[in-house]
Amino acid sequence: DEAGVVLDSTPFYAEKGGQVADTGVLELGGAHFEVANTQVFGSAILHVGKVTAGQLKLGEKVTAKVDAARRWDIRRNHTATHLLQAALRQVLGDHVAQSGSFVSPERLRFDFSHHEAVTAEELRKVEDLVNSWIMQDTDVCSREMPIDEAKQMGATALFGEKYGDIVRTVRVEDVSLELCGGTHCDRTGQIGLFRVVHE
Repeated sequence: DEAGVVLDSTPFYAEKGGQVADTGVLELGGAHFEVANTQVFGSAILHVGKVTAGQLKLGEKVTAKVDAARRWDIRRNHTATHLLQAALRQVLGDHVAQSGSFVSPERLRFDFSHHEAVTAEELRKVEDLVNSWIMQDTDVCSREMPIDEAKQMGATALFGEKYGDIVRTVRVEDVSLELCGGTHCDRTGQIGLFRVVHE
């Protein structure tokens, strides 16, 4: 039977902004809770899953373990999404704007506006550009700041998204600066090879 657990703090990333949720386990002595999904629930983070051993009780301290290998795959794909947007804007023009995305351990999908289908040559240029940035192994830095400061710096925001007074920016030096609350690589080289498989 599926259940939900709320902790006073958590290392688990809740599904939002196109990025899938973390999975993993919550442990306490002999108790074991398999976290299959993590969702924002009002002002709390809800760990959804089931007890596979023992019993969890209100007020007890648990050890929260995120599936690290899965999280790394998500981080790689999310940072690659930022590089992809920068490459599309460079190859197709500054009018390109993100209109949605999906970031999972297996793949990424990036939805964007453009006035025509992207040609095979343009896709090759985009792919080559992203891979060149990966090969440069540039730092990926995140920082919280007032939203006005982020806008003055030219941070890209998702159209229609609501942001608070303090925002988190993710920067790849000389490539991209975006408002983003997701998980990312520490360096672009951690992404590995980037391939466009479908447009």
